[in-house]
Amino acid sequence: CLLEGTETLCPLATILNHRWWPGRNFVDHPPLTIDSSTVERVSSTKFLGVHITEDLTWTTNTMSLSKKAQQRLHFLHRLKRASLPPPILTTFYRGTIESVLTSCITVWYGNCSAADRKTLQWTVNTAAKIIGTPLPSLLDIFLVRCSGKATSIVKDPTHPSHHLFQLLPSGRHYRSIRARSARLLNSFFPQL
Repeated sequence: CLLEGTETLCPLATILNHRWWPGRNFVDHPPLTIDSSTVERVSSTKFLGVHITEDLTWTTNTMSLSKKAQQRLHFLHRLKRASLPPPILTTFYRGTIESVLTSCITVWYGNCSAADRKTLQWTVNTAAKIIGTPLPSLLDIFLVRCSGKATSIVKDPTHPSHHLFQLLPSGRHYRSIRARSARLLNSFFPQL
């Protein structure tokens, strides 16, 4: 741990092994040292509100988001019991529940397991039943956000990923990135 003023800073390291799959042994990495002190290795870390695990599964992140959203469903129930109209309930849902479920959705939703997606979609479906109006699914929100992100990257020539968007000779469609793994295929760029 490093001492800075009165605060103690203890760096943690999460080693991401993107070639890991169940049944295969982990590569034992040597310990990381900074200023002759060994950095503690952790299996998961929270960065900018997203839980990242060493095996790059999103179950921990999904469970955290689901728990937060279900806690907020209670307040949606209370507002419904107070006989508020559906537009106000929808506004409350979008501001408190949907914003939690879709935080950094372009990062994790593409490689999320089907069970995790089902868990999150259950919360959306429950909110739709409470409000009494249909709500957009998380997949629809994900696709809209990816499309918007891609549009902003294409319009900004200074963006580091701008070179990945190359038009085909027809001038209407973009070239696809070749992907050998499902993880790359389901990530942000190949879906466009």
